[in-house]
Amino acid sequence: MRQAMNAIPDDLLINAPDEVRIRQDLVLTALGHRPADRSLRVGRLLDVHSRTWSEDQEIVFKGRRIAWVGPAGDYPGEVRERVHRPDLAAVPGFGEVHKHIESSHLTPEWEAALVLPHGNTWTCEASHEFSNVNGARNLEFWFEARRRGSPLKIFPQPGSAVPPTAYEWGGGWYGRDEQARFMSESLMVTGLDEVMDWPAVWNPDNPSYKRLWGMIEATFAARGVVEGHASGLRDLPSINAFAAAGLASDHEVQTPEETWDKLTRGLFVELRVYAMDEIVKWLLAKGLQDWSQIAFTTDDRSASHTLELGASDHNARVAIEAGLAPEIAIQCLTINPARHMRLTPFVGSLAPGRFGDVVLLSDVAKLTIAEVWADGAQISEGKRYLGQVPEILWPDWATKTVNIKRSIKPQDFELRAEPGRTTMRAAVIRPFHWHPEFYTLELPVRDGAVQRDESEAITKFAIVDRFSGDGRIAKMFWRGCGPRTPETAVACSVAHDKHNIWVVGSSDAAMAKAVNALIELQGGWALVREGELVATVRFEVGGLMSCRSAQALDAEMQALYAEGRKVDWMYEPTYRPRWYPGFPERLMFATLTCAPWSWVLVAPCEQAPLGFINVQTGEAHPVVW
Repeated sequence: MRQAMNAIPDDLLINAPDEVRIRQDLVLTALGHRPADRSLRVGRLLDVHSRTWSEDQEIVFKGRRIAWVGPAGDYPGEVRERVHRPDLAAVPGFGEVHKHIESSHLTPEWEAALVLPHGNTWTCEASHEFSNVNGARNLEFWFEARRRGSPLKIFPQPGSAVPPTAYEWGGGWYGRDEQARFMSESLMVTGLDEVMDWPAVWNPDNPSYKRLWGMIEATFAARGVVEGHASGLRDLPSINAFAAAGLASDHEVQTPEETWDKLTRGLFVELRVYAMDEIVKWLLAKGLQDWSQIAFTTDDRSASHTLELGASDHNARVAIEAGLAPEIAIQCLTINPARHMRLTPFVGSLAPGRFGDVVLLSDVAKLTIAEVWADGAQISEGKRYLGQVPEILWPDWATKTVNIKRSIKPQDFELRAEPGRTTMRAAVIRPFHWHPEFYTLELPVRDGAVQRDESEAITKFAIVDRFSGDGRIAKMFWRGCGPRTPETAVACSVAHDKHNIWVVGSSDAAMAKAVNALIELQGGWALVREGELVATVRFEVGGLMSCRSAQALDAEMQALYAEGRKVDWMYEPTYRPRWYPGFPERLMFATLTCAPWSWVLVAPCEQAPLGFINVQTGEAHPVVW
């Protein structure tokens, strides 16, 4: 359901003057001098500070906050409404320590409706996706749903990767002054989003060195948290250097040994589900007793996958199945991330002063959620969301972000050969190309243009600038991805982390048709098969998200997947991707430029006019010669 919200109380967003007023009222309510709004009596309650259970407890709410917690019947004041759940166990609302809501592809109000029934009542938004699309309005975007009454608390972290490297442009630019302003605007801003450009942190000669350290300085000055991204950093000198820089966390750990090395160098480890089973079992066998430096994160999870698997609750169940005690798993979703993000006055525990966020479990061992309460009121029953989704008509600054003022032509994707040549040498990379060197291959020339070579699993990949208005295009040959089916292409406006348009195809005409469809849609997915546009998915907000329910978006995605199954997709025989062969959704992440990437393709700009560049060294290279 959707309903326009009118007079919204001023305690939905945390700011210092209102916070003092709220807590003054809570003090008098806790003492019984003022009436409470509601009490929730439960069969038992988990105190995550001591990891102990108490029987027959009562949580007393005033407004959106908890005013009092203790044995049922002991509250000294008046309560206007009483609710009793004798068969349920109460634990705090779950928190996402690191998440890109944009990767759900839902706007924040619809993200809330999706994840709240899974216990997720607060999220630290790692905002370098929308930041790279519209940097100036980043906080305005993330606070709007909450201003209109959404129960999901979003704590933004402006992106350090704006732009991701010094060789990318468009949509937003953040430095010291911008970060200082963000940190001063709201108590809900927790710090700096994951610092990913490691070469720019350690190397004073890197062109992004001054910008990144300026943002780190501004975050330190406001006593915020500097989140890290240490993908590929596994040797001890690099791990020590990373920690010495003040980068407080890593969510990219892949192996148990790497996890241990980073944990024991003071990094807060945020475990993703992909390696969780192995890591949890290893840490338990190692005898780890103190799990306070560990949390669980979904990081990037689409609405479709959340509908299928769950949200952060799914991660906790995986850890429990691996042998972790349910109470520790719950700490990894509640007090641990709250402490790390310095948010314990507001979230993370069932304690006075915190938001009234409660997850009621019918089976603790299986983490079976019966109800979720947020802001002191029940908002879900089972998997059904009971709240109202505020109606937000997102303005043009959020919905008109694909700025290409021309029609894309097939000729835009041609790679012209030198006159008289029958073959040309070409630079070739593949998805997730982490090698320090690119491959080279001799490719045929026809009608003056360098051609694909299907026998070598070579297709054409391009990135289209969507910020300047010119639609500038960088193109080259990639191995082991894209369609083998003739006259076929797929394009998407989600291209981490700069979020230009990427397109891969078996013909230039199909690539042009797919990109033009995205221009008209203002972002999303477009699939052209055998010359016909057969499926689209609309991401009309920022080219990243859609303002509709998860179920509606998933229906469109399933139609895209169905059409994608009719395409013959190429995969390099010696490189089997971790995702299943089929629709190449993971190519959204193949455009990353952070460590451990070196040679990458970016949209042409002043900083990288050729498009093909080594982001570790700044070296550029032609794609054919």
